[in-house]
Amino acid sequence: MKYLVLVLTVTWMSAALPAPVYMVARAPPNVPSTADAESALAALIVQPQGSQDGYSRDLFPHWISQTRTCNTREVVLKRDGLNVTQSASCAAVSGIWQSPFDGATWDTASRIDIDHLVPLSNAWKSGASSWTTAERQAFANDLMNPQLVAITDSVNRAKGDKGPERWKPPLTSYYCTYSRMWVKVKSVYSLSITSAEKAALDSMLRTC
Repeated sequence: MKYLVLVLTVTWMSAALPAPVYMVARAPPNVPSTADAESALAALIVQPQGSQDGYSRDLFPHWISQTRTCNTREVVLKRDGLNVTQSASCAAVSGIWQSPFDGATWDTASRIDIDHLVPLSNAWKSGASSWTTAERQAFANDLMNPQLVAITDSVNRAKGDKGPERWKPPLTSYYCTYSRMWVKVKSVYSLSITSAEKAALDSMLRTC
């Protein structure tokens, strides 16, 4: 009987530890094949970025309500996590998340940021400055394409508004997926790329 109590105690304690290393991060929706990404990349307009003048995150209304009281961030936390439970107000109160950019696992939602794969300011300088507010809102809350990814908060801060020519995921094994997602988003929204951006994406796609 003493042995049984000890086993139960250890099992309970283990549940509070960080996520197991064998968890696989869940891929965002509609990541294209390598062949499709290569074709889409070849079709993108290559030109210098536009001006940052007039840019504000407020021009891209984000974390809007999606279902019930759940906003976009909470929907992505639920989608990308494992065994996620939410409060009545939709806040993630428990779960496990693996950040695909760096492979880190977390058991608290406060360590997770929702990354805009193509940063809002990058989109602004690539064509979104001429969009309507409704179009920018759709971009900032896109759940149909691989534009929103749950990642480690510090990794999101390190990335900031940088494109793949200036920043790449810490995990080189994720270069292939990252570049395919980036091309998909740029293609869906008819956003331009720079020559340096295209070269970086070409290089990353060759790791596939």
